[in-house]
Amino acid sequence: MALVASVRVPARVLLRAGAKPGVGRDRAGGGRAWGSGPAGVRPRVAVMKFKNPPVNSLSLEFLTELVISLEKLENDKSFRGVILTSDRPGIFSAGLDLTEMCGRSPAHYAEYWKAVQELWLRLYQSNLVLVSAINGACPAGGCLVALTCDYRILADNPRYCIGLNETQLGIIAPFWLKDTLENTIGHRAAERALQLGLLFPPAEALQVGIVDQVVPEEQVQSTALSAIAQWMAIPDHARQLTKAMMRKATASRLITQRDADVQNFVSFISKDSIQKSLQMYLERLKEKKG
Repeated sequence: MALVASVRVPARVLLRAGAKPGVGRDRAGGGRAWGSGPAGVRPRVAVMKFKNPPVNSLSLEFLTELVISLEKLENDKSFRGVILTSDRPGIFSAGLDLTEMCGRSPAHYAEYWKAVQELWLRLYQSNLVLVSAINGACPAGGCLVALTCDYRILADNPRYCIGLNETQLGIIAPFWLKDTLENTIGHRAAERALQLGLLFPPAEALQVGIVDQVVPEEQVQSTALSAIAQWMAIPDHARQLTKAMMRKATASRLITQRDADVQNFVSFISKDSIQKSLQMYLERLKEKKG
């Protein structure tokens, strides 16, 4: 685990912070920073790497740690940007942890869904510049994380698909995640993608607009650093206010309906038919691993 600039982080999230502006190579910290901050403070970029083997599933513990890590960066005013990526190439995040939603109590389902909501709200409303460097497969909850970012870069590998494939598992994306996808790729494309549970390979992902760039795998990190520099060149107050203005309506829909959304999730996920569907899917995964 890397501890950078006195930012203490949990074990499942690696943070690296940056070097001096204009330096052509990374220092030991593994990141870069650009521009000049207020009162002589040099703004920096953190690289947040997901490390929750084997597939970076969004377990309750992992969700909590991600929120804590982001909060620490937001409270450290020397940071202006974060690159989200995976510590293990080949998988950005497999999404929500199905074991958190199968064979548990209604109280646990409620706790888990509140954590999912909190992560989305924190990322979606963050004042930091967020860039996702997607260096692996990015389905469902992994796509949720990527969609909250200001900019998305996907490695050009046909195995690295991105999308919301919930319907293929017999479940549905929540309205606020539907809104996020619709805001990104438009109503018709989102309707088709959500109903069919589509996962887009890189070329299609770029065409539909779910990612902003597709680059060779070895260039994902350097491209993310270049992209975040462009965003950080804009005065923070103007960029932050514009971001908040653009995202306020979507965020407010969830904020005003959080309790109802939790109740709907618990009611849905507790149904016998849904539990059986999830159990069958988990059993198939075990057979594949075997």
